[in-house]
Amino acid sequence: MRRIQAGNVLSAFGLGFTVPYLYVYVAQVRDLGAGTAGAVLAVFAMAALVVLPFTGRAIDRRGPLPVLVGAALLAAAGALGMGLAGSVVTVVGSAALLGAGTAVMQPALATMIVWCSSTATRTRAFATQFFLQNLGLGVGGLIGGQLVDESRPGSFLLLFSIEAAMFLVLAGIAATVTMPSTPSIGQTPKDEKPRGGLRALVGHRAMVQLCVLGFVLFFACYGQFESGLAAYGTEAAGIEPSALGMALAANTAVIVAAQFLVLRFVERRRRTRVIAWVGLIWTVAWLIAGYAGLGHGSQAMATGAFIATYGLFGLGEAMLSPTVAPLVADLAPESMVGQYNSAFALVKQLALAVGPAVGGPMGAALHGPYIVTFVLFSLGITVLALRLGRKLTPAQDHPYLVAKSRVVAQHRPKRAVETAA
Repeated sequence: MRRIQAGNVLSAFGLGFTVPYLYVYVAQVRDLGAGTAGAVLAVFAMAALVVLPFTGRAIDRRGPLPVLVGAALLAAAGALGMGLAGSVVTVVGSAALLGAGTAVMQPALATMIVWCSSTATRTRAFATQFFLQNLGLGVGGLIGGQLVDESRPGSFLLLFSIEAAMFLVLAGIAATVTMPSTPSIGQTPKDEKPRGGLRALVGHRAMVQLCVLGFVLFFACYGQFESGLAAYGTEAAGIEPSALGMALAANTAVIVAAQFLVLRFVERRRRTRVIAWVGLIWTVAWLIAGYAGLGHGSQAMATGAFIATYGLFGLGEAMLSPTVAPLVADLAPESMVGQYNSAFALVKQLALAVGPAVGGPMGAALHGPYIVTFVLFSLGITVLALRLGRKLTPAQDHPYLVAKSRVVAQHRPKRAVETAA
């Protein structure tokens, strides 16, 4: 588990170096224009949508380890190609490799964490993963910002080379991991497909409800960070671009500071109730954002409110990380863990693709309707979470309580047993 988490933080560190600067690199440094830069970002997202439907079955048939190593090598080739690319074809091709590789890593890493954890330790394992991801992205972006120079294309080649090196390190660390044997691999012959597939997943009502809930979660939060909410902040609230950077920094700071503080709270409560609370917290965040843009307060008040909005989003994210991913794992049959993780990753990617397309224009032009829409989406999170709770078993919704009751049952005093007899 330590090796998996170390590889996870290093890959996030590499991504943090380059992702914030992709648009500037393609449009200005390589002088390929804004249209090509937009196409590169679209290809980066579309590549993930193309490969994820096939990723889960590959993980369940071959195991997550070779899939992760292959994805890391693919992403390394894409990153290095991006740094060397000078034409539209090479830039778009490199973006496709990078997008596909980084997308496949997500369910592969998640499945490895599932295999290396128990129901009792899974919550903390996924919380640690999310914490390290944000820490790696934040530190990588901070250092990358100090190295990048638009007047020196060589500085961008350095960034992409460091990113490629981090993916190679991830592949090297993953190759040293000895995975525990599991029924999903150990009992399934290589020439025989694992039972289940898409039909079984779609027929699992609790998983379908969780996917719907996941789409709303990612659409109403992550899908708005760098598009709709940023456009709303600059257009409606008059936020300076530097304040947007402060807001994103506040989001990361809250996640890093609060992750393990909220973990104890989350572990002892029903998962669906925690998700419902996140919906209410994000409702308050959107109302504060509404005040920032529509409240006619001072510029300082608007800026403070906008930063507080991102901070509240970070608090909700810290509550979700030890909740949603372990729930996906606990819903999955042993032979379909990879497919369930890939399906949820696909839902997330769809939300991240649709979110900016819908939120961007609304945030820039329809300020009041934009806030109302996402207040309703946040309240919808609470409703969907409570409905999902009715479909879950106690072990799926509240594993801490079930584990505790089993320990008590196993350690029942001998005298009490004799008396009962």
